[in-house]
Amino acid sequence: MSPFFPRRLPFNLAIPETSLWYNLEVSATRFPGQPALHFGGATIHYQEFRAQSEAIAGFLQKECGVRRGDRVALFMHNSPQFVIAYYGILRADAAVVPINCMNTTGELEQILRDAGITTIITAQELQPRVQPLLGDLGDGKAVQRSIVACYADYAGNDVAGALPEALASPRQQFPQPQVTLWHDVLARAIPPEPHTAGPDDLALICYTSGTTGKPKGCMHRHRGVMHSTVSIAHWHDVRHHGCALVVLPLFHVTGMQNSMNVHIYAGSRLVLMPRWNRDAAFTAIARHQVSTITTVPAMIVDLISNYDATKHDLSSMRLIGGGGAAMPEAVAARLQELCKLTYIEGYGMTETLAPTHINPGDRPKAQCLGLPIFETDARIVDPTTLEELPQGSVGEIIVSGPQVLEAYWNKPDENAACFIERDGKKFLRTGDLARIDEDGYYHFVERLKRMINAAGFKVWPAEVEALLYGHPGVQEACVIGKTDPRSGERVKALVVPREAARATLRAEELIAWSRERMAAYKVPDEVEFVASLPKSATGKIDWRLLQEQEAARR
Repeated sequence: MSPFFPRRLPFNLAIPETSLWYNLEVSATRFPGQPALHFGGATIHYQEFRAQSEAIAGFLQKECGVRRGDRVALFMHNSPQFVIAYYGILRADAAVVPINCMNTTGELEQILRDAGITTIITAQELQPRVQPLLGDLGDGKAVQRSIVACYADYAGNDVAGALPEALASPRQQFPQPQVTLWHDVLARAIPPEPHTAGPDDLALICYTSGTTGKPKGCMHRHRGVMHSTVSIAHWHDVRHHGCALVVLPLFHVTGMQNSMNVHIYAGSRLVLMPRWNRDAAFTAIARHQVSTITTVPAMIVDLISNYDATKHDLSSMRLIGGGGAAMPEAVAARLQELCKLTYIEGYGMTETLAPTHINPGDRPKAQCLGLPIFETDARIVDPTTLEELPQGSVGEIIVSGPQVLEAYWNKPDENAACFIERDGKKFLRTGDLARIDEDGYYHFVERLKRMINAAGFKVWPAEVEALLYGHPGVQEACVIGKTDPRSGERVKALVVPREAARATLRAEELIAWSRERMAAYKVPDEVEFVASLPKSATGKIDWRLLQEQEAARR
């Protein structure tokens, strides 16, 4: 353990032997009248939060047939309904399957089919993507029920201030028999059965992508989610009087853990933003005296670059943290100058339910992953031989700890490839290269796997390439990462057009075509047409050479 591990904290934490639902029950019992969720001009208190989650649970159990261990999909932007539904699913003894709101119907279908989803909770602007999937999916799989929410119902008298125009529509009706409106679910107020899930029950299946581009479900039990939640709360000293601005998507583990679960565990307040909006963030921080934000660097760049001391009050801020991309030193210095705050970076994955490493608040290092957190064993190994390497050497990070996923759902081959044993422990191979300095801090070097990190979202080039090959004008395609000062990386496609399309195919056309077939963060930001692509001795496209050329050019 590093000598710079926070002195006020033990390395081993006593973790509650309960389900994650119990955190809400405790906070609602201790602070029933405490505001829990702020959204637009409306506030939901903890006792109301609990009651609505129980109503969702009762409906899931008695009308949707959800049983202990079943999986329920949650397909929604940041909103009170997301948080209420999340805990309602847990209260029903089921597992939450959060899904990226940018997923298309085709991408959504892969997850619903893989996880065996029969019930999905979504929002009305996303229901058109869900609708074609209601009913038989084949192979004995069927989505039988969809609960549809309207964000504007929870925004009070400030719908315009809380919601972008695309999400601000009043409540709509859906005539399909499989659809039930959120409003009607709560009106029925069906009491749930006694809560029986415990620490060893499945709590979450969070989907990420593999090197093949196919989604993989990371299985996390309540015990592991609780460890991650309690660890973050202790590391950052989160208390019930705090207030978090929730700007990262809650379907992603960083937002889910740092911005939602940790604050519900503490009984503190959440100010929910469905999408990042700089001006709305400034207003919310001042109005609600926000003390904590977990972000990606691009958001801080946007915030600080437009900060005006005569208009904006950031004096309530106590902690700004995040990860996903290195924070530019100039921006970090500006943040320190304006807010007297140091950006606290961390490191984690969907597989580890957010952090395995965090910088200590009293001795952080810039552009550094930080130290392994409570009960987390991290090492650097040779990615080929898997032999442990000495301090200062660059190798692959492997991690073992309570927060590491149990396994990939229905992926025995992936499990065999991603886990190794050392000293009687199961370690996850992260696929990330790093080195350890003389103080025990981990410093990121490069990704072993081929992956693009677009503002914290993982983009697997093989998946994008496979879709591009579906365009009739594309002969060959190679996808690489393009450095971007705001989002870290963007997607670039190098394309060899088919002979018949060489005179007519345009980059704008291919980008527009891609938007209809893949999530927005996967769509190429730039398309470069080339006469040919370099090949390896085995005839494979040499993407490494193209990536190196792009880096040199930038």
